[in-house]
Amino acid sequence: MEAMLFAAGIGSRLRPLTDVMSKALVPVAGRPLIDIVLERMKFFGVQHVVVNVHHFSEQVINHLQQRDYGLRIDISDESAELLDTGGGLKKASALFKNADAPILLHNVDILSNVDLGSFYAQHRACDAALLVSERTTSRYLLFDDEMRLQGWTNVDTGEVRSPHARLDVSSCRRLAFAGIHLFSPRLFPLLDAFPDKFSIIDFYLSVCHRVAVTGVNLPTLKLLDVGKQNTLARAQSFLEELN
Repeated sequence: MEAMLFAAGIGSRLRPLTDVMSKALVPVAGRPLIDIVLERMKFFGVQHVVVNVHHFSEQVINHLQQRDYGLRIDISDESAELLDTGGGLKKASALFKNADAPILLHNVDILSNVDLGSFYAQHRACDAALLVSERTTSRYLLFDDEMRLQGWTNVDTGEVRSPHARLDVSSCRRLAFAGIHLFSPRLFPLLDAFPDKFSIIDFYLSVCHRVAVTGVNLPTLKLLDVGKQNTLARAQSFLEELN
């Protein structure tokens, strides 16, 4: 199983911690976030991980080089320019070895109880499979009754984005993206039409009328986005609950 860990972000919501370190190295219960996620990937069968770096990139590279995770790790260096999730995946595409198997994509600041092995095995036939949840937010992905992606909305501003000109938002299921997804290498050629820097969600919204972008809503999901100070403070107890 191959994976990409998005670890390049600046982590502005975690300042002042991220004024002196990468978000990926912010500690939770004495362990850097990147270690927690890589160890979970290894546990669930990942063998090869591409890690993108930008903010304090040398810190992250040095950290990875000093540890043996039992994984083959490649670095996708975005030191010159932060490329966002879609651009980061596009830049890293040549580092993936298996053109016939999906890639597990995971944000470094997401902690969860997801069985990544089962998630991968059950949805590997999809063009893309997005883990979603029913948490309250201002921005939602929109799905039809078959959990096919139809669009996106910001409920605070009323903005709607969709390739479907007459999308009935009221008929869609509103679910929040969880920062964990599967991406089929079949979609790599479609990335060529995009610039160097773009969001992977923008990509999914642009192609969801042409390919199967599926939402996966697990009823037992426990997830914490630790990219903010208030959630970081809860991260240790969250991990203890999972164990």
